[in-house]
Amino acid sequence: MNFLFDIGNVIVGVDFIPALKRLVPSGTRDVDARLGQVLERKDEFEAGIIGPELYFPWAADLLGFTGTEEEFLTAWVDIFSPNLPMWESIEHLHCAGHRLILFSNINNPHKDYLIEKYPVFQFFSGGVFSYQTGHIKPEPAIYELASKQYQLTPATTAYIDDLPANIKGGHDAGFLCHQYRADRHHDFLQWIESIL
Repeated sequence: MNFLFDIGNVIVGVDFIPALKRLVPSGTRDVDARLGQVLERKDEFEAGIIGPELYFPWAADLLGFTGTEEEFLTAWVDIFSPNLPMWESIEHLHCAGHRLILFSNINNPHKDYLIEKYPVFQFFSGGVFSYQTGHIKPEPAIYELASKQYQLTPATTAYIDDLPANIKGGHDAGFLCHQYRADRHHDFLQWIESIL
């Protein structure tokens, strides 16, 4: 069977705020509003509409960060935590012969960092990443691209994501969908049993 896996809050936990707050000089006003603006524009970055050469200097300036580009990038990627129960499930699915494909709204620095840092990504045979497509979930076009690129039959393709809007997009595209919650991993295991 084919499986499409979202990355953030499915394979790894994600929390931007602590890492980005470390970039803000002490005494800076309106920190939460500044962080909100950075994250608000993240969709443009993750859709590939703007590149890191524009987004990172803009975000650094907005946050009042005056360090190096390398320091900014180090903080930018330091937002992930392993979801070990899911990693175990992914390895089991891979060993059982299922084809696993990443399907994520993500930017290139995050994707490269995750694939290099976490061995769980070796179990995936490829991926559809928003920054490469010009589209982000839940836009219908990105689901169509995934189906076409990997020759998927939606009715027999499982799709796992944590966000309701993305799951709705998956349902609309005809996929078998599960809205994942890390604190309810057993629900995911029961769903897997029901579709295999």
